[in-house]
Amino acid sequence: MTPPPPPPPPGPLQPLELPVGERRLRPWREDDVETVWLAFQDPHIQLWNGGGVASRTDALVLLGRRMDWSSGDHASWVLVEPAADEALASVSLHSIDRLQGDAEIGYWTAPAARGRGFAPAAVDAVCRWAFGALPVDRIELCHAVENTASRRVAEKAGFTYEGRLRRSYRYGDGVKHDELLWARLADDPAPG
Repeated sequence: MTPPPPPPPPGPLQPLELPVGERRLRPWREDDVETVWLAFQDPHIQLWNGGGVASRTDALVLLGRRMDWSSGDHASWVLVEPAADEALASVSLHSIDRLQGDAEIGYWTAPAARGRGFAPAAVDAVCRWAFGALPVDRIELCHAVENTASRRVAEKAGFTYEGRLRRSYRYGDGVKHDELLWARLADDPAPG
């Protein structure tokens, strides 16, 4: 039996926009620094996303990493209302491993946009794009056990619960929390 061809070598990803219903995911821009700074003033984002954003300079550094897709191992977007370009949520596909065909996904939702289904829709859109455009057939999502909002996002975005990772990640409070591991496979049914 002939082994399958090797995956394409890592290469830069080209930033692109993705439609999400009436909204769109667009790549982050340098002029989004105030949006990132304000988002990281929210206690929930500070706790569950950490990121060390203690100043506008830190926000600019984080934004720079999110804007640079050249390594080919991540892609990051901001979900916006098209008319106002108002930031609703952030989604990042990261740890893209072309050899294993895996990636991880993370997100946050702006306080004023929570509870309106924006995060699950954006996560689903990024998963659909990744399964179609990249040599990826598994996307993992992890969140602290206590983060029940992220549990709802995982469920609504078509992820399957796979287990509990004990003391697996140090969050913004400086404590290593247990996490729940979810995954979505390329051939899993898409969410309704």
